Amino acid sequence: MRQQKFWLGVRYIVLVILALIFLLPFWVIVRNAFSTNSNIVSATWQWLPNQLNLTNLYSLLENDSVGILRALGNSAIQALLQTGGTIFVSLLAGYALARYTHKASRFMLALTLFTLMVPVATIFVPMFIITAQLGWVDTFRGLVVPTIFSAFATYLFRQYFLDFPEELEDASLVDGCNPWTSFWRIVVPNSKGIIAAVGTIVLIGAWNAFLWPSLVGRDSTRTVQVALSQFMTSQGVRYPELFMGSLIVVAPMLVVFLFLQRYLVQGLTTSGLR
Repeated sequence: MRQQKFWLGVRYIVLVILALIFLLPFWVIVRNAFSTNSNIVSATWQWLPNQLNLTNLYSLLENDSVGILRALGNSAIQALLQTGGTIFVSLLAGYALARYTHKASRFMLALTLFTLMVPVATIFVPMFIITAQLGWVDTFRGLVVPTIFSAFATYLFRQYFLDFPEELEDASLVDGCNPWTSFWRIVVPNSKGIIAAVGTIVLIGAWNAFLWPSLVGRDSTRTVQVALSQFMTSQGVRYPELFMGSLIVVAPMLVVFLFLQRYLVQGLTTSGLR
């Protein structure tokens, strides 16, 4: 009994240490967001700033060349549209790959998984050429449409639907539903956990996206990640505004994760990725 308590205590100590290590970067962001530039670049580390500096927030919001508020709005629109589109497309694709098991579907599954092995940066050039030819540069269509499909989300939905009881769908078909109605009225309402899990993953990824929005976005569709990069120039880095902006950017995703973490764990468990 004592040995079990000892190892339980050791386990908790290790978990606390790992949690503190994980939270350290967030504390650095908070600490530097309210510090002066001299405190940030000082050779002597201090856990707390000498004085609470709120001018970083004012200078960040009043910087018209960066337009952090407009960039936040653009990121919110882009992330929500991409999340909704990805869930819709991947939900249908994953269900089709799980229910229709002929040779063509197995080939499509292999092709889908193959796309996970291709580095995303290698397809940005042809994607940008097509987007430019369509006239979608500096539009939300250009930001969202090329990135809607997600092989990872499709695979998660497929794994979930493989274990979904087909008896529920058969019962709805007997009651007079067609396959399309059965899918939206029976399957989707009973798949809220995996939908929330995939939505959380896609939303965080879309919110943090930088490379593709930096290629396609311009002044009217500049996202917040691209806007923050303007504080890093060849002349130097404006650390106070950069860390304050990083704190503002991290806060919404932290709230989303705290509210949806239960669904995230539940969805990944039921999808077969244990």
